[in-house]
Parts: sequence; C-alpha cells; structure tokens
Amino acid sequence: MTIEVGSQAPDFQLKDNHGRTVRLSEFRGEKNVVLVFYPFAFTGVCTGELCALRDELPRFENEGTQLLAVSNDSIHTLRVFAEQEGLEYPLLSDFWPHGETSRAYGVFDEDKGCAVRGTFVIDKAGVVRWSVVNGLPDARDLNDYVKALEAL
Repeated sequence: MTIEVGSQAPDFQLKDNHGRTVRLSEFRGEKNVVLVFYPFAFTGVCTGELCALRDELPRFENEGTQLLAVSNDSIHTLRVFAEQEGLEYPLLSDFWPHGETSRAYGVFDEDKGCAVRGTFVIDKAGVVRWSVVNGLPDARDLNDYVKALEAL
C-alpha cells in the first residue's frame, strides 16, 4: 500500500553513491524533499528520468528543496552510474536490507525485486504533500513535481 498524501513520511537511513549516510529526518525543518524511487540504474527509462532531473537540477535542489533518488542497486553501481551520467545529486541505495525503504513507501515490486516509479514531495515538517506512482515502463512528468513544489 503506497503511503498516502497527508501522512508522515517514513524516516530512513541509506548510503549514497559516495558511501555517505543520508537520513530523511536530517532535512526536517530545513528543506522540502523530492524523493524519487526508480527501478534500476543503467536502464532506458530510469536513465532518461534521472538525466532530466539533472538537466533541471536548480528546480529540485536549492536552498529550500533537496532531491533524493532511491533504487535497489548497490552503492558501487550507483557511483558508476552517477559518474557516467553526470548526476550531482544523491543516489541512495536501498540494497540491504533489500527494498526496506521502498517497502515502507509502498513502492516495492516483490515479483521484480525492485522499486516501481514512485515520487513523493515531502514538506519541511516531514509530511507527504504530493505523490505519483507509475509502473515500471511508464516515465513520470517532471512538470508535475515542479507544480507540487510550487504549491508548498
């Protein structure tokens, strides 16, 4: 079951592509968070979505907003992916315990062993204010994220 708008966002602690620990709670009171779950690095739709975020990064990572992208890949895979694609924002590994954070948000596909395409806009108080969840083959529209952030 996907976490509902108006709910407190589940806190998590994950390693990023540089091995640093990132906690959702560290942004509470400081920044809104755009939390993007995606299936796998180096796949067509995922690469397209993450590169589109890269190309519009100032809209999603600035003094009031932090972008966090989560997949079930290892940190080593994410490091190479970020370097290859020039991704400057944190790519978080939900590798072990496998899919724990994806499950907490209700976006883990048990049959495929990966997250589906779920995006959550979380306000500074840690409350989910907007979300969209798409199936594996269906890309998301970044303009929807922008509108959700503007509404905060």
